Amino acid sequence: MIVSIIMPVYNKEKYLDKSIKSILNQTYKNFELIIINDGSTDNSSCICHKFEQEDIRIKVIDIENNGVSNARNIGLKMLMENMYSLLMGMTILMKICY
Repeated sequence: MIVSIIMPVYNKEKYLDKSIKSILNQTYKNFELIIINDGSTDNSSCICHKFEQEDIRIKVIDIENNGVSNARNIGLKMLMENMYSLLMGMTILMKICY
């Protein structure tokens, strides 16, 4: 089973590297990470796309800023499976989370 992780991002460049790495370092590896960049005006989009190029489990969608709820809903429409988790762009996961 694939676990889909949805991460809306808006101007979180300060946290993204650590946050995304904490997801990639989980012991459970059968997941997809859907990052919705909600019109960030900082370097968030570049950071997300860098990770997308390095790992096929990561998908980045850039949209115009329309709020976190809209970003989550777009992510929910892209799910590969029914099991999912919603995270914020500054979330750091411990290894025992997944």
